[in-house]
Amino acid sequence: MNRIREVKQSIRERVWASLDRQKITPQGATGRIPNFIGAGSAAAILAEHEAWQAASVVKAVPDRAQLAVRARALEEGKRLYMAASKLAAAKPFYLLDPATLTIPLHDAAERRTAARFAQPVDVDDMDPVDLVICGSVAVNYEGVRLGKGAGYSDIELALLQEAGLIGPNTLIATTVHELQVMNEEIPEGDHDFRVDLIITQDRVIECPRYRRPPGILWESLTPEMISAIPTLAKRNRAAEH
Repeated sequence: MNRIREVKQSIRERVWASLDRQKITPQGATGRIPNFIGAGSAAAILAEHEAWQAASVVKAVPDRAQLAVRARALEEGKRLYMAASKLAAAKPFYLLDPATLTIPLHDAAERRTAARFAQPVDVDDMDPVDLVICGSVAVNYEGVRLGKGAGYSDIELALLQEAGLIGPNTLIATTVHELQVMNEEIPEGDHDFRVDLIITQDRVIECPRYRRPPGILWESLTPEMISAIPTLAKRNRAAEH
């Protein structure tokens, strides 16, 4: 397991360095889900995909790289779920409904603004999700992705999976720069999910369908992580009783 972590981190650092060297990321890439020049173009290409056009409820990450995706979702009348920072709130998701928002939709899509104006919801109060948008540091043609390494995206997807809010036919997409698409193997653990669609500033890459983790893999979580995420702590206590 330590070897897998080391290889993953090596790939992250290589991608971050490449993006920074070519000045692709306005805020700098290292340590982040990189925002990238062309993120708006990637959002526009995603919006042409049939999965996007059919979706009325979208779950998206709060990273700046996916801001254009979130804004477009709201502007097109889609309801949008975003996770609270580090899932640290008792109600760990935000619901942004363009039908009820009273501020400009592009502003509402900003992470900090969403935390102020969105409706906090627990997993049990959410509606089924039609399309999931995640951020990535790197991704390959098989759909294996790397995030920053904190594991929150895996937990978010596991919570949705266990609650029946996503199913085997719910597509997971990531928007990235072409430099983040790797033509090489990326190691993965049992808790890692793959993506179905890779959207860059230039194209759509359809990935082969792959078995997803069934839900929360408790053995992969430390006691510290469980206690830091209230919804996990609540579920863990319920399981113990």
